[in-house]
Amino acid sequence: MLRKRNAGNGTWIDPDDAPELTEAFFARADVRDGEKLVRRGRPPSPSPKRLVTLRLDDDVLTRLRATGPGWQRRANDAIKQWLGRLEEAPAAER
Repeated sequence: MLRKRNAGNGTWIDPDDAPELTEAFFARADVRDGEKLVRRGRPPSPSPKRLVTLRLDDDVLTRLRATGPGWQRRANDAIKQWLGRLEEAPAAER
């Protein structure tokens, strides 16, 4: 039988041992313009991706996932390429 680990038993840290507040600490703090929080980090994308539900055959999904991490991006690129070919093809071929 597996032994139960003491996952909930953390070591106690004395609050008097708290690190000193340095300039580096404050450099990472929130930036405010008056009352408004100024967001930092990556700016919003001008063309964000949208979450959709798409039903695929099991064998198609298995083969896509087997290509490794980034399979959703590659599937998106393949669909874009296919749509580009549709736009270039004469209406009779569609």
